[in-house]
Amino acid sequence: MTGGTRLAGSTVLITGGGSGLGRRMALEAARRGARVLIWDLPAASGVQVRDEIRSAGGAAEAETVNVADRDAVKAAAAAAGAVDVLINNAGVVTGKLLLDAGDEDIQRTFDVNVLALYWVTRAVLPGMIGRGRGTVVTVASAAGLVGVARQTDYSASKFAAFGFNESLRAELRAGTTGVNTLVVCPYYIDTGMFDGVRTRFPRLLPILNEEAVAAKVLDGIESGRRKLVLPPLVNLVPAARLLPVGAFDRLMDVLGINRTMDRFTGRPAEAAETPGGKHDGGS
Repeated sequence: MTGGTRLAGSTVLITGGGSGLGRRMALEAARRGARVLIWDLPAASGVQVRDEIRSAGGAAEAETVNVADRDAVKAAAAAAGAVDVLINNAGVVTGKLLLDAGDEDIQRTFDVNVLALYWVTRAVLPGMIGRGRGTVVTVASAAGLVGVARQTDYSASKFAAFGFNESLRAELRAGTTGVNTLVVCPYYIDTGMFDGVRTRFPRLLPILNEEAVAAKVLDGIESGRRKLVLPPLVNLVPAARLLPVGAFDRLMDVLGINRTMDRFTGRPAEAAETPGGKHDGGS
């Protein structure tokens, strides 16, 4: 089993690191002694986090990078130099019914939540393999384990992210590269990205705290963990799939999964953002 990556002295690249979960991970990684590279849109978001880190005595850089633009990613990665930990965190959500989502909404979801995983990881992974160490983190979602109403694009993109990580893990393990992977599958997080969502059983399926999730992700990087699912109840989803489809659907209804998005509002400015500019808040 590949070991973890110690954050102290490492360079950590976080996409969507200018707000929400990405910002929390950037601040905590810097506190643990990492040099942090923040890629985000708009530019002001990443710069603000960079300045927070620097004012606390940490090392950080911020770049305006559209992760859906593979040429921009290649150029930014070349300028960044060696990266020890990549956290693929940038993500977007529309929260619309399939027939209400625009063509551009769906395209943007897959450009940022799926294709960006390929462009960013391919840009930095060769260096990790060459050095025989490193960690690639994919922030997927609990919605990558079970489809959710009003998330036909988002859930599908997170299923793809989960599969991307699993296949990448197999490749890196077979190649004895020394590079670890970690997939993160959280339920909704209180980042603002999923404002308005409700949970029927908050003790079993609580809205997660972004600071606590950030700490768990970084702990997982350092310990060499391969998968992080939050909260623990979500781990039962694969086992529940052994049920007949009708029974599985009824169980999801009892848990209130398909009503969580009924009052979804998201961030007021979400629709105006440029692709690649929002972090992933989970679920």
